[in-house]
Amino acid sequence: MGQAVLLIFAVWLGYPLASFSGTPPTKVFYDVLSQSSSEGRDFIIRDSTIEPGAAIGWHSHRGTVFAVVKEGTLHHYRKDCTVDAVYKPGDSFLELSGADNVHDGRNLGSTPVVLEVIYIVPAGTPVADAATPPTTCRVV
Repeated sequence: MGQAVLLIFAVWLGYPLASFSGTPPTKVFYDVLSQSSSEGRDFIIRDSTIEPGAAIGWHSHRGTVFAVVKEGTLHHYRKDCTVDAVYKPGDSFLELSGADNVHDGRNLGSTPVVLEVIYIVPAGTPVADAATPPTTCRVV
């Protein structure tokens, strides 16, 4: 259901979507499915695969992010290093924009986590900005 909502949303916008700035974390792989730009925004759809034991890395977004878990279990950490959610296949979520919304996604399981993610960001900007890990949280 969540994937269908994401895809309907992208089609409703009339644009496909795509990318990440800086050095991507190891054991995390990205596959851009679609991307376009319109009215000062970039629209990106990509699959993100997080291998067992890996983390996306602390980051924030400059725009809106919608995600659906296709496989595995994602542990989502907020900037105080507490788990704000555990997402399983079929779950969807929204990530807020801005440097005040630093977060991390981790795969604590034994199988890959695969996310399908839609990014809507200001044109020409990265989909994510790396952030310094909180001093209270040095796991992974």
